[in-house]
Amino acid sequence: MGSLVVRACLALSLLTSSFSFPHGPSARKLRQARDTPALVQPIYRPFPLGSIKPRGWFKDQLTLEGLGLAGNLFDFYRFVRDSMWLGGSSEYSTLHESSPYWFNGLVPLAFGLDDSRLQRQVFSYLDYVLDHQQSDGWFGPETTRQTRGLWARCYFLLGLMQYAQADALLRDRIVDSMHRYVQLAHSMLKDNFTGLIPKQGDEFDGSGWGPMRAHEMHIPLQWLYEEHPRNNSQIIWETLELMIEGSAKAGADWRTYWVKGVYPEVIYDPQHPPYHRLFNHGVNVAEGLRYPLAIYRMTHDDSLRTQTRTAVDLLAQYHKSLAGTIIADEFVTDLNPSRGAELCTAAELAFSMAYIYQYLGDNDLADWAEQVTFNAVPASIFPDWWSHQYVQQENQPWSRNLSVYPEMWSNVGSHGNVFGLEPDYPCCTVNHPQAYPKFLANSFALTEDGGIAHILLSPGSVATSLGSNQVKIDVDTAYPFGHSLRYTITANDEFTFYVRIPGWADDKSSTIIGGTYEQPQPLSPSDKGLQKVRVGKGLSSLTVNLDTQPRVVTRANNTAAVYYGALLYSLAIDTRVTEVPLVAYDGGEVPFSSTTPHTHDHEIEPTSTWNVAIDPSQIKVVRARNAGQNGDGDAAAPDAPLSNPVWDIGGSPVELRVAAVEIDWPLAFDSAADPPLEPRVTGKPFAARFVPFGSAKIHMAHLPVVQLAKVDLDAAEKEGGR
Repeated sequence: MGSLVVRACLALSLLTSSFSFPHGPSARKLRQARDTPALVQPIYRPFPLGSIKPRGWFKDQLTLEGLGLAGNLFDFYRFVRDSMWLGGSSEYSTLHESSPYWFNGLVPLAFGLDDSRLQRQVFSYLDYVLDHQQSDGWFGPETTRQTRGLWARCYFLLGLMQYAQADALLRDRIVDSMHRYVQLAHSMLKDNFTGLIPKQGDEFDGSGWGPMRAHEMHIPLQWLYEEHPRNNSQIIWETLELMIEGSAKAGADWRTYWVKGVYPEVIYDPQHPPYHRLFNHGVNVAEGLRYPLAIYRMTHDDSLRTQTRTAVDLLAQYHKSLAGTIIADEFVTDLNPSRGAELCTAAELAFSMAYIYQYLGDNDLADWAEQVTFNAVPASIFPDWWSHQYVQQENQPWSRNLSVYPEMWSNVGSHGNVFGLEPDYPCCTVNHPQAYPKFLANSFALTEDGGIAHILLSPGSVATSLGSNQVKIDVDTAYPFGHSLRYTITANDEFTFYVRIPGWADDKSSTIIGGTYEQPQPLSPSDKGLQKVRVGKGLSSLTVNLDTQPRVVTRANNTAAVYYGALLYSLAIDTRVTEVPLVAYDGGEVPFSSTTPHTHDHEIEPTSTWNVAIDPSQIKVVRARNAGQNGDGDAAAPDAPLSNPVWDIGGSPVELRVAAVEIDWPLAFDSAADPPLEPRVTGKPFAARFVPFGSAKIHMAHLPVVQLAKVDLDAAEKEGGR
């Protein structure tokens, strides 16, 4: 297609993405009139992609993402630029998943930012793949039964669904192509699950990833079924049923795994029996949380909704990291702080928690979505967004090629915690971009009573229509670095607005409806954590002030971690950062198909004390050292400008001072060993500087607890810090 058509597509997308009409006539009502089965509806309905825009620090970070690695992979990275999906020859796996992963994350980034350069990238990819859709409906480069696996198509379909929501001009073309593909996928699955369960001689999925992730087809095809059925409802429905039937036949039914007494509480040989090893794979676990709900939407079986809650609780108890992700390197084992947590897992888990919250409505699920998004995700991405880790550790005193093969990890190489282009398997390179754009896309939602809720807290805006009532909501906030949110709302008529109050907020939290001089009122959230506000016609303002104190979470063997609001805090370690040559995931050199981009591997070494124990009874909240550059440094200031990049060690306007003491901390496999059970003190107590975990690219957050004499927590400021 020519450049004029491209510009027309992009221009129309800007018009159509600003307003949606969720309460008008819809395909759902027409379908129900034909007595076709209805899907269970979410408690909180997401807006079409493009309806929500970022503001403030969150827009800064999404912009950095677009300017960094994620937004440039299309230009230089062999597994995207030279993908077989685009007629190239580079793939890291016979699954051919690399560019579909990228597409699934770049579509929400491009339209969330209204970035024309990124939109041209995703349009170019979509245009090529749709133009080359094969005559029988197949998406992708594979031409034989032996090479055609359904799994990677799931992520391409997710990208198509999002694109169709954001760009009305291309919607019919996308939907037409999706229907052609569904017809083929249905016929393949009817033929003894061809393309899902590998047969002798098949080349596409030797390990069985597709059956483990069969339910990933459900989100895009359930959307197609509801919004654009095209008299094809029965085929779509049967295709989804067949995906689950084939998954179960292949021994990959997550309903058998999310069961107390079956779920592996602690497992030290996770790649082998007694349970299918891929059930224990961290990314699969993050995605497998969505499996029961995919079926629940079709069957209306409430036991599957209940099982989803059970799954979340089991994961939280046995394998949830302090930063909110899953400790799995790449397979789940235990809660050991030296074990890794894969970046892919954090990206998938952030989306899973947002998605599950829409159907269960439990406040802790949204808290969890924020926890992983504001801690685990940024901790594994360099501040300029040009490099990333494969795995992060709760205790990671350095980031380098480990001199001893890391036997504390179950399936990760020695470069796993290095920040680089592909420090281990390339899946994280192409999949990490989805985390922040999808958090943005799910931050506001429609409620069952016809209102709007701000669910995942961050600075942003939404423009939509509630019937004939046109509404625009802007929120300015430093959250999660600050705890005050200021809303400016315009509406043609009154409506109900909700703000989700995090579970950690205490009873001193308040709201102000109207101007600055109005009297604050105590919050009165529902049992689901929603503060209800009736918004009038015209211009309105609302301020929500969340109050909280630092909180200590204890772990086994007399260890603890410290949180303040949504943020996990970590010891601030002075560092020496060295750029080192790029190393490919297979240990060789990284080939570039264009000029070498602005990406490199980093090694980070500590130049200050990292081996400490803490006395968590002595904690103080303070302004950061650079607070003078960030407005007044007040944690409650909603519009205080923040550093950019904010996920740098000095980016947060608020830090903690914690009583600490240097201890003897042994090493194991060239990394920090388990926290000492009986710490041997080797220094004098001092006021340690703690910063957000996401800002500390090397960090110590899971620390032994000791009792110390009274420490002057202001000493760090008096002495210039330590």
